[in-house]
Amino acid sequence: MPFATRTGSFPIYFRRGGSEWQKDLDAVIAFAIANGFAGIDVGALPIADLKRIQTAGLRIGTIDLPQKWTELASADAGKRADAADAHAAYITAAVAATGVRNYFCVVIPEEHAAKRAENFARAVDGYGRLCRAIAPSGGRLVIEGWPGGGPHYSSLACSPADYRAFFTEVASPAAAINFDASHLVRMGIDPLRFLNEFASRIHHVHAKDTELLDDELYEHGNLQPATFAKGHGFGGHHWRYAIPGHGCIRWGRLFSALKAAGFAGAVSVELEDEDFNGSTDGEQRGLLASRDFLVAV
Repeated sequence: MPFATRTGSFPIYFRRGGSEWQKDLDAVIAFAIANGFAGIDVGALPIADLKRIQTAGLRIGTIDLPQKWTELASADAGKRADAADAHAAYITAAVAATGVRNYFCVVIPEEHAAKRAENFARAVDGYGRLCRAIAPSGGRLVIEGWPGGGPHYSSLACSPADYRAFFTEVASPAAAINFDASHLVRMGIDPLRFLNEFASRIHHVHAKDTELLDDELYEHGNLQPATFAKGHGFGGHHWRYAIPGHGCIRWGRLFSALKAAGFAGAVSVELEDEDFNGSTDGEQRGLLASRDFLVAV
């Protein structure tokens, strides 16, 4: 029987990564089934591959939007419209064929250095068109608040203020959230308060932790890159992403809040941890350690 969290009984999935062993879909399916994962999150696969996953007995938590996501927030209105129509065609077909409703994305602008207000307006137009097109199918976008890479950190719909404004402007139930507390902690945002405000929009959860490193924060601060020290893999100088239980997130509290809010989705391990990534053995150990932690919390 597939594993679930102790608090909330949420089924445990993992997000398929891009390392060599995970490029083999059959190997990923076999690993997931053999180790009691209830499902997986995947990229924008052909529908035949999506159905192959389901036929094997696994559920699909999220499917990535086809690339390029940046075109949905392009300065070119025609490019935004074409991208929205292409994504909508894929989502509509995938929902009809598989029943999967969650489509993963990050609102990344095409022009990282443009003013945020300008990029926001472009994203509202592109994503709004996409949401209107997919709403009749039952599909929805589950937007993750990854803030983007430096130096611009240009992603939109990451902070409570931006999510709130985005949902108001897009005005569609097809705009939803992939809740990843690790990004909120990194940005200094209380994930429990965020969850309580946006619970009705949360349809998928990533299990990834954030470790905050006090000594390195003292040494380097939180603004400038360190002059000499090397940063952490999947992180910066004073923080890093980690497997659940290896950071500062209070998972029991989050799962209790999700249960109280009536969340009926899955919790999916997203493996980004310098202690485990980089080898087949390490990544598989990281996924299993994450599973074991979630089962117990």
